[in-house]
Amino acid sequence: MGRRISYREALREGLREALLEDERVFLMGEDVGRYGGSYAVSKGLLDEFGPERIRDTPLSELGFVGMGVGAALGGMRPVVEIMTVNFSLLALDPIVNTAAMLHHMSGGQFSVPLVIRMATGAGRQVAAQHSNSFEAWYAHVPGLRVLAPATVEDARGMLKLALADPDPVLIFEHAQLYNLTGELPEDERAAVDINQARIRRPGSDVSLVTHGGSLPKALQAANELAELGISAEVLDLRVLRPLDDASIMASVRKCRRAVVVSEGWRSGNLAAEVMARIHEQASPDLLAPVARVCSEEVPIPYARHLEEAALPHVHKIVSAVKTIMKQHD
Repeated sequence: MGRRISYREALREGLREALLEDERVFLMGEDVGRYGGSYAVSKGLLDEFGPERIRDTPLSELGFVGMGVGAALGGMRPVVEIMTVNFSLLALDPIVNTAAMLHHMSGGQFSVPLVIRMATGAGRQVAAQHSNSFEAWYAHVPGLRVLAPATVEDARGMLKLALADPDPVLIFEHAQLYNLTGELPEDERAAVDINQARIRRPGSDVSLVTHGGSLPKALQAANELAELGISAEVLDLRVLRPLDDASIMASVRKCRRAVVVSEGWRSGNLAAEVMARIHEQASPDLLAPVARVCSEEVPIPYARHLEEAALPHVHKIVSAVKTIMKQHD
């Protein structure tokens, strides 16, 4: 039997292990030190590792992300924490124009082994400017690896693998997951991968393809569908760039129907890319067109009932599955 642990605690254990194993690793960002992190992920690490390795930064994402790029080029292994994905927009230039491009533009002479962690997602009544899901923006960029851990084993284990990558890695932690608990398996290392998607629940009638904070909703929807006699397979993408086409197609070809669930806005969402690839590669196997469940095309509202209405939820997933189950080729 494994041990029960929260997503937040799993992230902290992963950070602590990385700091212990490699003296080049350090954490930097706003409030990561004395405050213990905006989401309490780094709580206690300053006392253990000191201010040289747990570095509080000014409120300047452009500045400290740029410093992280420089530190990575200088041989360090920085882990940069950006408080929320919304604030990462202030650092788009060092992330996209420098970190992602430098290996190519230097003819392979330089790599940027930088890890950037950031909270993403809505559902906490923190209004439009703090509730976005911009994973698809970064998954669009060659030169970046984009991860979305949604389980405690991925939360704990992905950082070590990301730090071993010679190129920049972005890790998106959905804010709704921090308090969730899960069973950390004894063979947790075998379960963690930063290359492949993973089936979280096997099924045979419909494939629910999702990632991040939408995974618990997809799993709950699968439970409700099972009561209706519908066997839903839940595929956790967990690696958003590069997408694991092989695992997606294997699930879709088996189930022959698919619903893609993603919290980003419908237009330009990662769900659209997944749908396009399914139709390009597995269209003859489908019994119905692929459906998607995404956020509504509005800035995320502050009011609780409006925020709930704007986001993907279990009943929307169940409804989408019921619709495509009625369709035939």
